Amino acid sequence: MPASASSGSLLSHSIADSPLAPPIRVAVVPVAVALTALAAQFTIPLPFTAVPFVLTPLAVLLCGAALGSRLGCITQALYLLAGAAGLSVFAPSVTLPPGVLRLFGPTGGYLLAYPVAAFVTGWLAERGWDRRYLTSAAAMLAGLAVIYVGGVSWYALSVTHSFAAAVAGGFLPFVAVDVVKVAAAAALLPQAWRLVGRRA
Repeated sequence: MPASASSGSLLSHSIADSPLAPPIRVAVVPVAVALTALAAQFTIPLPFTAVPFVLTPLAVLLCGAALGSRLGCITQALYLLAGAAGLSVFAPSVTLPPGVLRLFGPTGGYLLAYPVAAFVTGWLAERGWDRRYLTSAAAMLAGLAVIYVGGVSWYALSVTHSFAAAVAGGFLPFVAVDVVKVAAAAALLPQAWRLVGRRA
């Protein structure tokens, strides 16, 4: 990104001049948690893998990009805490364990990677990567890579005991669709910057 690109998250710039900035920052956290939980409800179980198709990663990346590294990370950590406490925020499933056990189940690696992925995406966004389409997509792909690394690694350790099998069951069935989703969602961030009157 050019050195002249302003730093900070989309949220920070949107509320920079508002006297209500602190309470707005507090308020957006449960809203982002709720959006992540809502995305998790759109799930499709697949017969050949214990990993379902979900929309949650997209919500994680968008929240990280819009809220910034720290708030994005906090939001996803609170999402995990809510799920671990037994709230129905994780993807509904008849095969995956409920509550805190979900974090130790086949999809635990993906879930535990969410705060890190939000932080990485938000950190890049704060440095201007979300002002243009290509770098916005790159920031979200970096976060997506974090999710896959965490998810596939844990899937290999806990389920398949084979990295190749974990890739086949936890990466290959999903990556093409996830990349398409990122390619579409990445266009939202530069448009949002235009709406708040900030230039790249």
